[in-house]
Amino acid sequence: MEHGFGHYAGIVRIGGGGARIATHTDGVGTKVMVANALGRYDTVGIDCVAMNVNDVICTGATPISFVNYIAANRNDEPKFAEIARGLARGARRGAVPIVGGETAVMPGLFGGGGNSRKFEFDLAGTVVGLLPQSERGTAGILGGRIARGDVIIGAHSTGLHSNGYTLARKALDGTPLRSKLYRGGPAVGDALLEPTEIYVKPVLNMIRDAKIEIHGLAHITGGSFTKLTRLKRIGFEIDDLPPMPRIMQLVMERGRIPVSEMYRTFNMGVGFCVVAPEDSAPAITRAFSRYRIRSRRIGRVTANAGVTVRSTRIA
Repeated sequence: MEHGFGHYAGIVRIGGGGARIATHTDGVGTKVMVANALGRYDTVGIDCVAMNVNDVICTGATPISFVNYIAANRNDEPKFAEIARGLARGARRGAVPIVGGETAVMPGLFGGGGNSRKFEFDLAGTVVGLLPQSERGTAGILGGRIARGDVIIGAHSTGLHSNGYTLARKALDGTPLRSKLYRGGPAVGDALLEPTEIYVKPVLNMIRDAKIEIHGLAHITGGSFTKLTRLKRIGFEIDDLPPMPRIMQLVMERGRIPVSEMYRTFNMGVGFCVVAPEDSAPAITRAFSRYRIRSRRIGRVTANAGVTVRSTRIA
């Protein structure tokens, strides 16, 4: 293994020809409970694919195969079909084939049991990515070259993505999921189920562009911007975030959650970060915009160790 614990995927060399693969596994977490509460299952499959492919591309790998695992308390083919439709949509967006999967009916594993009228399930997946045979194609993006003066480009998120739902559900306890998030806006439940953005295509395009120098890639998930320290133990200062998404504002207000905790838990409007020299920033933002993903410079690398968001130290 070349780069295992601590980064976004494990990399192994296979055979004698120098081929390398990266593997990663992840799930949707307690977002599935929101899907259950609304009886809507067509989006969590997108999240499952996204949580995997967005991580594996942080190593420079191209996703080449995906498998999924659904565990449920009872057999419910219409709901399984909805989940599968979401998985297929996510696979198309992530340009990765689904090559297999498993559905397990285990009534004893869930609180309601197999005779419960309430459907309960969990959803996870595993992705395999292929790295360039030449290590020149990936050596520079694993974080080792990050240096003071580099900028952090943040690609906008579509909402909470698939992290922090235990805290969000607790904060919104008692808030009707079908009530409006704001006048003329979506329902609270729909905002919570908004699928995770998939960043595969723009990120792989910029990796393959020899004119764009990249020093690090970070998928902003659980732990928020503390994820940047996976790349290198150096200072990361976040000083220009986009406006906080409305669903996160509601979670913060209803749950009376300190801002510092929000920065440690949620993506705060940024789902993916690219760390690069300043002169690469314009090309990186253009790469995202070609796929209708907004991005902006959100911070810089400093000499002081740790992560600071608008003068609030979070790691």
